[in-house]
Amino acid sequence: MENPKATAHKEFPLGLDEWTEEEYAVQSKLLQQFTNISNIDKAWIFNSDNGVSQGMFSISQPDVLANKRRKFILSSTISKESNGSVRFQWAPFPIAMSGVSTMVSSPSGSKLLVVRNPESEGPCRFEIWSQSHVEKEFHVAQSVHGSVYTDGWFEGISWNSDETSIAYVAEEPTPAKPAFNGLGYKKGGSTDNDTGSWKGQGDWEEEWGETYAGKRQPALFVINITSGEVQAVKGIDKSLSVGQVVWAPSTKGLEQYLVFVGWSFVIRKLGIKYCYNRPCALYAVKAPHHNESQANKTDIHSTEDVQALNLTQTINSAFFPRFSPDGKFLVFLSARSSVDSGAHSATNSLHRIDWSSDMKMSQSRKVYDVLAVVMCAEDGCFPGLYCFSILSSPWLSDGYTMIISSIWNSSQVLLSVNVLSGEVFCITPTDSNFSWNLLSLDGNNILAVSSSPVDVPQVKYGVIVEKENDNNEWSWSDVSDPIFKCSDEVRSLTSSLKFSVMKISVKDASVSPMKGAHKPYETIFVSSKAKKSDTCDPLIVILHGGPHTTSLTSFSKSLAFLSALGYSLLIVNYRGSLGFGEEALQSLLGKIGSQDVKDVLNAIDHVINLGLASPSKIAVLGGSHGGFLTTHLIGQAPEKFVAAAARNPVCNLALMVGTSDIPDWCYAETYGTMGSERFTEAPSAEDLTQFYSKSPISHISKVKTPTLLLLGAQDLRVPVTNGLQYARALREKGVQHKVIVFPNDVHGIERPQSDFESFLNIGVWFKKYCK
Repeated sequence: MENPKATAHKEFPLGLDEWTEEEYAVQSKLLQQFTNISNIDKAWIFNSDNGVSQGMFSISQPDVLANKRRKFILSSTISKESNGSVRFQWAPFPIAMSGVSTMVSSPSGSKLLVVRNPESEGPCRFEIWSQSHVEKEFHVAQSVHGSVYTDGWFEGISWNSDETSIAYVAEEPTPAKPAFNGLGYKKGGSTDNDTGSWKGQGDWEEEWGETYAGKRQPALFVINITSGEVQAVKGIDKSLSVGQVVWAPSTKGLEQYLVFVGWSFVIRKLGIKYCYNRPCALYAVKAPHHNESQANKTDIHSTEDVQALNLTQTINSAFFPRFSPDGKFLVFLSARSSVDSGAHSATNSLHRIDWSSDMKMSQSRKVYDVLAVVMCAEDGCFPGLYCFSILSSPWLSDGYTMIISSIWNSSQVLLSVNVLSGEVFCITPTDSNFSWNLLSLDGNNILAVSSSPVDVPQVKYGVIVEKENDNNEWSWSDVSDPIFKCSDEVRSLTSSLKFSVMKISVKDASVSPMKGAHKPYETIFVSSKAKKSDTCDPLIVILHGGPHTTSLTSFSKSLAFLSALGYSLLIVNYRGSLGFGEEALQSLLGKIGSQDVKDVLNAIDHVINLGLASPSKIAVLGGSHGGFLTTHLIGQAPEKFVAAAARNPVCNLALMVGTSDIPDWCYAETYGTMGSERFTEAPSAEDLTQFYSKSPISHISKVKTPTLLLLGAQDLRVPVTNGLQYARALREKGVQHKVIVFPNDVHGIERPQSDFESFLNIGVWFKKYCK
């Protein structure tokens, strides 16, 4: 007989033991407090009389329980005082916007377009809001087009000047598929409600890769907001995928034109998310007519071909088109240095095309350089343009000065750019290492957000201070806002931290002929303000992906959470990162797994030599290419790290090249600028050998560091097989490891529950081995 008083054995959840369960309980409470901090996604300011403006803020907040993001709208009245100060009077509560895919204000601010994409096979819903009510609602069937693109890349939604029509990008209707019934093939197909037949698959079609699963062909449409009539824009070649549409300036009595970005493909659609090395051009095309009276107008262009015209034939990359307020010129960004080199992202350039509404669309356009690619900047000087979004109306009142965000070394700054002279100025404080993100313009004033790794975001309002020598300065004031509220514990923990930006001298500069490769790179060091007499906090080395991206001096909820647990952070912007000039960036191509690894080890030794870190308590964390570096480091320097965590890491290029949506990345980063010439969908044995030699898995025999792997099962960029192969190799060697696979996540692992569980496990894993 069993003793009925015996204590039953406690069964722990999968992957947990008593210690881990206790850490889960403690750390998850703190992580939830960081997770709850909201974010501003967009902002609009509508000018009115008497020095008063109206602001509208689109806010999001993770809803971990529902595994979605809550979306809100919060309004504010902005009053300019006589003494030059500004006052924001906020609405008492935000308004929930559930099911909203995107919102776009009309030019006058009198109307708001709200788009609700279907979650299944239903129609797209377009709502036209006025100040007090919904004026119109239109349902657009799937037979007209699929979901509207709201991804920030293909996305393009533009009101025309008289606010009667809206141009936008949506998925082309799904082609008809073969149908079958009990007798075999059914001629004429079948309808969705035909229960006596079933649809086959038809031919497989290329998609645009990571985050675009199920997206084949973004196409251009125009909706008349009076009638609800939707028309596909004609004259666009089927080989083009379109995005970023804007209306060209119109003249009464003449045709209206649309300008858009077009990406073409020949053999396959390579992944485009985060990849600026895909050739693209600006095109102009006639907007469709919505009524007979417009169609019968006399137009000097009526004899022209209706086909879209390539406006930028002399340059292989052109995107983010923006017309000047007077309509006399069109400016755009170019990533031609990325296209030329094969690097997925590189230094941008800014260009201008002169425009006239009565100019024949067949006339060629001369492309003027406004800001050229900076190869190697002198210390403290403009390092080049690194811009990934532009406001729909980025202009000051002079009509030729743009305000844009750009990366400057390890920070994001705001720039004013004179698009006629090419003069560029940094208008955010030069005595601060904070990062700044542009929200909106209020006339000649600026609304932005400023933050640091240890400072929760703060809304800022910038006003021009005119100087006699015409070198205007900007005065920035804090805006008291309810958006970035956080708990007292979070506020207390972050206030106990400090950060600095360190310059690290290059050790192997002599091997590169490029001057920019010799210049110091940067790390962001986050630590406690409290001085400890004889010990250092454990150090986590943070490595960004790309490799051509940048870890910014901005607030990251997940990294702030790790800092709050009692770790110092060494956030390394190794050579190849954005923001330091094109030569420094290009120096990494062909040298991944060696130059970047040396830079990270050099940075670690730097802080150890300064007495800021203990060599016996170092962990490393990275995702994507940062995971590539993480797994390289524990193989090449196995004694250096007590713990490691990698999110969707590149572990084996020889495996990735045949499964990734960007196989060309493997060639570019392995062979450098010669990679584009070698690129093939059928790698040679020589290529596969070279890929393997560049990969972390080639060092697997030396690995002894306990390693946590976090993988998204739907990742098309670095498919889950890469991480699983590495994990199985660790198991074969008997190395401590843990694998968590998120079944519905893509490369970023950004779904609220997945992001939460990911960083909770990182915190617990590092606590287990670092403390």
